[in-house]
Amino acid sequence: MVKWDAARNPSVPGDLLTATYRQPGVVLTDRHFTVPLDHDDPAGETIELYAREVVASDRADKPQQSLPWLVYLQGGPGFGANRFVGRQSWLGRALKEYRVLLLDQRGTGHSTPANRQTLPLRGGPAQQADYLAHFRADAIVRDCEAIRARVTGGAPWTVLGQSFGGFCTVNYLSNAPEGLTAAVITGGLPSLDAHADDVYRAAYPRIERKVTAHYARYPQDVERARRIADHLLTHQVTLPNGYRLTAEAFQSLGIVLGGSEGSHRLHYLLEHAFVRTPQGTALSDAFQEDVQGLLSYASHPLYALVHEAIYGQGRRPTAWSAERVRAEFPQFDAAKTLAGDGPLLFTGESIHPWMFDCDPALRPLRETAELLAARTDWPSLYDPVRLAANEVPVAAAVYHDDMYVDTAHALDTARTIRGLRTWVTDEFEHDGVRAGGPRVLDRLLALTRDEE
Repeated sequence: MVKWDAARNPSVPGDLLTATYRQPGVVLTDRHFTVPLDHDDPAGETIELYAREVVASDRADKPQQSLPWLVYLQGGPGFGANRFVGRQSWLGRALKEYRVLLLDQRGTGHSTPANRQTLPLRGGPAQQADYLAHFRADAIVRDCEAIRARVTGGAPWTVLGQSFGGFCTVNYLSNAPEGLTAAVITGGLPSLDAHADDVYRAAYPRIERKVTAHYARYPQDVERARRIADHLLTHQVTLPNGYRLTAEAFQSLGIVLGGSEGSHRLHYLLEHAFVRTPQGTALSDAFQEDVQGLLSYASHPLYALVHEAIYGQGRRPTAWSAERVRAEFPQFDAAKTLAGDGPLLFTGESIHPWMFDCDPALRPLRETAELLAARTDWPSLYDPVRLAANEVPVAAAVYHDDMYVDTAHALDTARTIRGLRTWVTDEFEHDGVRAGGPRVLDRLLALTRDEE
C-alpha cells in the first residue's frame, strides 16, 4: 500500500510529506524540509533535506507523541542514509521503542545532491568550494536542530551516529546538547584537536596491520596482488566506466579491509583478476566490473571532496594530507615494492589528488577540490569545555584497531566527554552496528541508561 498524500505540514511552510508506504513490519513516510544553506544567514539561500520516517507497523496508528524519536546520522561523509528493507540490521532493535528518522545529510541522497552534474549550477570552482564549505558536521547538526521541532514538536531526541555520524554527534554535544535525550556513537569518536596530518600518521600503520592480517589469512593473495600491480605499472587500463585504473588506484581497494567481510571480499576479487585472450593475458571483464563499482565515487562524490575538510579547524590547510603523509611511509610505494620481493600494501580510507584524474565522476571537480584543500578559514568543530560539562547520557562503541578511526584518538576524546561510557571491543570491525544486528545498539542503549 502506497499513500500518495503530498501533504504539507500545515505548521511549517516548505515541509512536505510525499508518500507513506509499507514494507514488511514497518511503515515508511518520505519527509522533505527546507533549511538555510548557511544557518548564520537564515534569510539567504535554502536547500532541501530529505529524511525517511520509519515506525513499526503495529505502532503506526498511534499518536506520534507516544513514541520517542531516534535520528540516525550516517557515516561518510557523503553517503545518504541506509536504504533498509523492513527491519534489517540495528533498525529492528530501534523500532521496539522509537520512531526512527533516517536523514540524508545535506548534499547526499535526495537532499539537494552535490556532484559533478549539479555543482556547476553554483558557478566556477571558487563558488563551488565556498558552497561545499557548508557541508561539514557543524552544518549537519544545525540542520538537525532546524527540523527537530518540526518532527518532534520540540521534544529532544536520541541520536545514533555511525563513523562520521559520530563526529557529528560530538559536534551536537558541543553545540546543541539541549536537543538530545541520549547519544549513541559507533566507531565515530573524533580527535578534538588533531590536524589531518595527525590522523593519517596514525592511520597508515593501522592499514598496514590490516593488510598483513589479510595476507596471513589468504597467503595466495600476496602473489596475486603483486601480479595485478605489476600489470598496471606496465599497461594502461581504462575501466568500462572511464576510470583509469593505476597501481595506486588498485591499492586503494584496501578500503574494504576495515569492514567485517572486507578481507573475504578482497580475496574473492583478486582470485579472478586475469583471463587469457587471443592477444595474451588481460584483466578480466568480471574483475574490471567489480573494481569500478568499488572505486567509483559517482554515487558519493562528497566523500572525496570534503573528506579531509572534516578534520579542518583553524587556519592550517589540510593540503592533501593523506597524499603528503603517505610519502613518510615508503613501504606503500608500489613501484619500490615490486622492485623487491615484499608484499604489496593496500591503502585504506584516504583521498588523493590522482583520484580526481582517474575517476570520471571527479575529474570536473579537481580545481574545486584543490581550493578546499587550500582553505584556511575552517571554524572549530568541538567545544572541550562544554563537553567536559556534558549532562547528556552518551555511550560509544570503540572498535579495537578500527582501520578508519584511531582507537587512541577515540579514547582520548572519550575521557574528555563527561559521563561518556565506552564499550571497547575487538568482536567487530568498523561496521559493527550493521554486522552485529541488534546487539550493538542494544548494548549501547543499556549503557546510556546505566543498565550495564
